[in-house]
Amino acid sequence: MATFEGRFSEASKLRIAVVVARFNDLVTGKLLAGCLDCLSRHGIDTSENSSQLDLAWVPGSFELPIISQSLAQSGRYQVIIALGAIIRGDTPHFDVVVSQTSKGIANVTLQTGVPIIFGVLTTDTMQQALERAGIKSNLGWNYALQALEMGSLMKEIPSTN
Repeated sequence: MATFEGRFSEASKLRIAVVVARFNDLVTGKLLAGCLDCLSRHGIDTSENSSQLDLAWVPGSFELPIISQSLAQSGRYQVIIALGAIIRGDTPHFDVVVSQTSKGIANVTLQTGVPIIFGVLTTDTMQQALERAGIKSNLGWNYALQALEMGSLMKEIPSTN
């Protein structure tokens, strides 16, 4: 019986892209800080001159899938982290953006075979978003851990080629 698991000791060999939505940047900036802190502590070079990590900014969460797709198709990355914050308002716009963002990211992952970590907060209030981005805990850290595990795990799965 084969057992496949991601290994954090292998994480420092990964090439990672992070795509961040500017909309609600008070929240996404905190998620990014937590994410970069985790990556750095696990051996990923997060400096501006890094050859392991690239960062792409998009206007909002709705644009995360298209840029994630371009990055995944480039063949340069073993894993991508998509960070965003969609906060419910008074109109159905929230439901549309959440639905299309999540479906888009899932489709890109399945089409390209590159894991994309869904680091998009979907909350009812700004307070809830801020709590998840650092006031109580920073989920950006968790998203980075998921990326390290999935990137490493994908390297362990035997290829069918």
